[in-house]
Amino acid sequence: MIAHDIIIRPIITEKSMLGAVNKVYTFEVAKTANKIEIAKACEAIFGDKIKVAKVNTVSVRGKFRRQGRNNGGYTKSWKKAIVTLTEDSKPIEFFEGMM
Repeated sequence: MIAHDIIIRPIITEKSMLGAVNKVYTFEVAKTANKIEIAKACEAIFGDKIKVAKVNTVSVRGKFRRQGRNNGGYTKSWKKAIVTLTEDSKPIEFFEGMM
């Protein structure tokens, strides 16, 4: 898999932005990706200046949603990765403009 196929998009919420101060970033990743692949993809996308210390993953279940009078259905399930960088690595520039 290519690095851009593994990391789908950054998760931008209040809680994830508070973590970005401590070099903890949150991404939506491919459901089949493992922690090692996620770490290598982060280092490949964001350059050699960052080093990943650890990766935590969470499988997020789809929520039940209704529209109108029909019975409704579920949104898609997805996988979330919380990536922590080492203290000596530089922060990711993409998140710096949002804080």
